[in-house]
Amino acid sequence: MRTNPISMGIFYLVMGLLFIYLAISTANASKGIFSFPTILLMLMATFDIGVAIRIFLFTRKVKKNNKQK
Repeated sequence: MRTNPISMGIFYLVMGLLFIYLAISTANASKGIFSFPTILLMLMATFDIGVAIRIFLFTRKVKKNNKQK
């Protein structure tokens, strides 16, 4: 079964937003933004949002190339 790149991009974007929410709630509950769990969650959110952006740009590039042919 093949997955749609747009749905994978949306999945990564939602996961990134979830990690941002968890990082904010962890920062409010713990010592602040420089605690290890907060930094780890923000790194994971950055990775997920970065992957989502790359997937969206790749999908747009593929569609643009298919229209030219």
